[in-house]
Amino acid sequence: MTSYYCTIACFSAYFSWSLEVPLHPPTLLLCFSPSIPPVERRLGNKPQSAEPRPSMSSILPFTPPVVKRLLGWKKSAGGAGGAGGGEQNGQEEKWCEKAVKSLVKKLKKTGQLDELEKAITTQNCNTKCVTIPSNCSEIWGLSTPNTIEQWDTSGLYSYPDQTRSLDGRLQVSHRKGLPHVIYCRLWRWPDLHSHHELRAIEPCEYAFNLKKDEVCVNPYHYQRVETPVLPPVLVPRHTEILTELPPLDDYTHSIPENTNFPAGIEPPNNYIPETPPPGYISEDGETSDQQMNQSMDTGSPAELSPSTLSPVNHSMDLQPVTYSEPAFWCSIAYYELNQRVGETFHASQPSLTVDGFTDPSNSERFCLGLLSNVNRNATVEMTRRHIGRGVRLYYIGGEVFAECLSDSAIFVQSPNCNQRYGWHPATVCKIPPGCNLKIFNNQEFAALLAQSVNQGFEAVYQLTRMCTIRMSFVKGWGAEYRRQTVTSTPCWIELHLNGPLQWLDKVLTQMGSPSVRCSSMS
Repeated sequence: MTSYYCTIACFSAYFSWSLEVPLHPPTLLLCFSPSIPPVERRLGNKPQSAEPRPSMSSILPFTPPVVKRLLGWKKSAGGAGGAGGGEQNGQEEKWCEKAVKSLVKKLKKTGQLDELEKAITTQNCNTKCVTIPSNCSEIWGLSTPNTIEQWDTSGLYSYPDQTRSLDGRLQVSHRKGLPHVIYCRLWRWPDLHSHHELRAIEPCEYAFNLKKDEVCVNPYHYQRVETPVLPPVLVPRHTEILTELPPLDDYTHSIPENTNFPAGIEPPNNYIPETPPPGYISEDGETSDQQMNQSMDTGSPAELSPSTLSPVNHSMDLQPVTYSEPAFWCSIAYYELNQRVGETFHASQPSLTVDGFTDPSNSERFCLGLLSNVNRNATVEMTRRHIGRGVRLYYIGGEVFAECLSDSAIFVQSPNCNQRYGWHPATVCKIPPGCNLKIFNNQEFAALLAQSVNQGFEAVYQLTRMCTIRMSFVKGWGAEYRRQTVTSTPCWIELHLNGPLQWLDKVLTQMGSPSVRCSSMS
């Protein structure tokens, strides 16, 4: 009976309303008893008390005990080790849990889970290799991210191998990395930045640098690469030795040559395991075998001891000049054409990126997107849009590496790198996306400095060019391009390596003045 009167009242109200306001059709509202939800009334169920909705933590997957035990050995960002590690923010904790869950799932299938737990709990390098497929057909926790910093709190899923990186990297919740680096960072070195910082121990049969079908992720099968101690340079107080070797060519006004860096080529004695970047073909469609043979036949200055480079007159008064690491290992200036834009970026972190985004206060990022220039033209504007993730620079073990993260190539002019491969000092090297190149080596520079001291003040002063590296985004320059100078490229940066420059300064100060005098009448 109650329902009957309710219906009559609704139609009466509707009829009277429609007579008064005929131009606006009404919206019908169905009214029900407030104490009984519609579904319960229709099904004839009794009213039930409202219960709180389940929290996010209650619907997340269950964390197995073995995952909890392994997470207990996670190293904190502050460097504290042992069980308990140290708490980080919630997103970092979730990411670490997902990474461990993914590894545990894989190792359960191969029966290696106990060996991993043994290695981590005993912290013993004499444990067996713990391997996962290096070319497996799945990627961990992948979904399409808009930026590399995005996080995903959903579960883990498998996707076909076409979504996997060409260089063997894995992706856990939008964070991409090589598997052995991920787990070495998690269980040993929280401040680990790159695979260049790691070197496999001798007994490891599936080390990353061996490039086998399986890769070892046992964190105690890898060592941290230490920065080598550079020997001091013995500088005569009064240099009177004649030059025995020709000085560096003056390439200031010459048109630089161009080359495509041969993928994976490094001097045979390079002790740092490198990731072979994905192979690529030069613009003419052929791989440059001549460049490869030339680079392999070229001796590296690092192979020579500074004491054996040239004879020194021991009757002279020699003063040792040592190398010391500065607080900022490099300084980076940004240019658009021939105009300097913005302030100099001083790099204090061993790893940094130069990108086209807009973070104003990150010590690991030099963001070019926030820099303004009233003289910027359309070509520069278009080029800036294609910088994207830009380039990542590493300073590890006395060596500097450049990795192209952008979808467009970067172009590098590094005299130190050019000498290593036997190229002209002004050669501009193209680094395609996903590839990396060693652009400076402190040991090679130290050997060259010791050699140049015996050639005189001018020879040492010319080494300042080796401490400057120029890098252009998207657009190349040189003999094969319509832009023949770096100041003709829309967007480029100049790196000054502070450590070698300061070392040169101390050596030049000790040497005094150049032998060729310059007077007011000359």
